[in-house]
Amino acid sequence: MVLYYSGTGNSQYVAKKIADATSDELISINDHIKYGKKEELISERPLVFVTPVYAWQLPRLVMKWIRETTFIGNRNAYFVLTAGDDCGNATHYAHKLCLEKKFIFYGLALVVMPENYIAMFPVPDKEEAQRIIEKAHPKIEEIAACINDNKSLPKIEPSLIRWLKSGPINSLFYRFCVSDKGFTVSDKCISCEICVLRCPLNNVVMENSRPAWKGSCTHCMACICSCPVEAIEYKNISKGKPRYDIME
Repeated sequence: MVLYYSGTGNSQYVAKKIADATSDELISINDHIKYGKKEELISERPLVFVTPVYAWQLPRLVMKWIRETTFIGNRNAYFVLTAGDDCGNATHYAHKLCLEKKFIFYGLALVVMPENYIAMFPVPDKEEAQRIIEKAHPKIEEIAACINDNKSLPKIEPSLIRWLKSGPINSLFYRFCVSDKGFTVSDKCISCEICVLRCPLNNVVMENSRPAWKGSCTHCMACICSCPVEAIEYKNISKGKPRYDIME
């Protein structure tokens, strides 16, 4: 069973590729979170969790969902993270989560995909994004082969800088950076409600035919990157940057 959480599509893309290669069922964590699904998940195959990296860790809302979800059947767990550069010491936290859930940890792998955190970093244009995606295919195939062969993923060695990124810096990121107060919408808005549909936390609602943010943001960037007319901005940071959304 391949379970994915995705804001702007990187993890969904990788999850679909893995599921195709392993002939596994594909499950959207986004849908479970957004619509409050509480059913037990049963799988005879290993559990493969595919998520983006949020400040060098698994997203907190995904870890919360895994903790609160009942899994029946196979206890082997793989973690596949997508990021523009690095996943820090995310392996430690994924292993710790497995101990809590009584999963058997089969490792964590990073797939480098186009950067999409438009609220902080540069975002590639479409041509460069496509080159990065193509370059990721061999890594995805390697991961799928490990799953098919029931082998652990290659170990990512810990280091001091990775510990700092996934520990103290992650905490500072959530405390000082993760807020929806910087989102604004211009007169270009066409009231299509795509941002509402794409928000996994139902944090975006329509007020007077325009999106409004209600204070429960996780900075997945789905709203800003999925807007078809680029009516949404995040402070002045996003202005002039390409919108990257592989789900287009």
